[in-house]
Amino acid sequence: MGYTEYFNFEREPFSNAPNDKFYFDCEQHRRALQRLKYSVDTDKGLAVLVGGIGTGKTTLARRMLDNLPVERYESSLLVIIHSDITPEWLLSRICVQLGVDNPASGQITMLKQLFDRLIRIEEEGRKAVVLIDEAQMLQTRELMEEFRGLLNLELPRKKLLNIIFFGLPALDEVMQLDEPLAQRVAFKYTLTPFDPRETAAYMAFRLEVSGCGQSPFLPETLPLIQSYSGGVPRLINTICDNALFETYLRHGKVVTEGIITSVVEDLGLKMLTPLKTTELFDRTPENDDLEIVFDGLNNI
Repeated sequence: MGYTEYFNFEREPFSNAPNDKFYFDCEQHRRALQRLKYSVDTDKGLAVLVGGIGTGKTTLARRMLDNLPVERYESSLLVIIHSDITPEWLLSRICVQLGVDNPASGQITMLKQLFDRLIRIEEEGRKAVVLIDEAQMLQTRELMEEFRGLLNLELPRKKLLNIIFFGLPALDEVMQLDEPLAQRVAFKYTLTPFDPRETAAYMAFRLEVSGCGQSPFLPETLPLIQSYSGGVPRLINTICDNALFETYLRHGKVVTEGIITSVVEDLGLKMLTPLKTTELFDRTPENDDLEIVFDGLNNI
């Protein structure tokens, strides 16, 4: 028996594995998607979304892709897994993902093939969109120049290709490798970690999706989770997952402050934000909503 059965969950609530069921539609993610979608629908050309490690960039990239129906968009998602790639490889992958049959070996011919394909997509009344995840790995000027060239594939008063970069804050420096490309960014959005209210709501949401009848987390554990995770979703998941497993090993019924402290020590985590318990739980008008969320976490 694992902790999933022990706590009568239907599935692990805090796994970091991608799962659409656990997509948390928070306000900043909604704002980001709305702006990215607007950028595409109005043919802005180039948009950028940046955020720290574990803040949900890849989740949003996949969500964005899912929100581009095939009848209106020819879209693709390309994940850059290392920096040792060439402009020719990049162009060939984009050609393939946008439906170019048998891309040629030379860049000039490939660009002609891609232009012809983009014209066909335009004639079908659809928009071509390329999402690039981990874009901070594009660490050469030649790669940045390649994207600038792709953005030049256009008709009079009409761009044929929209590109969205998703990456770490280091992407800002990478973009400066080609200043003309950096100047073409029509829209940029920066993801930030959750505040305490968002962290509580995020935990409550994932527990609810997992089939949890009553949260095993005592309310006083929440400031610790916020402090050691810094509000970063990936770290929230890691801490909570380990805490549930530790509680199961100890045959406990609830996750206590002591268990959270033990878990973060084992994980080697340090406080990322100050621990301010009184600010989270004092009864003040500005904290009323926060207390309701915290209390609701224990009564899902």
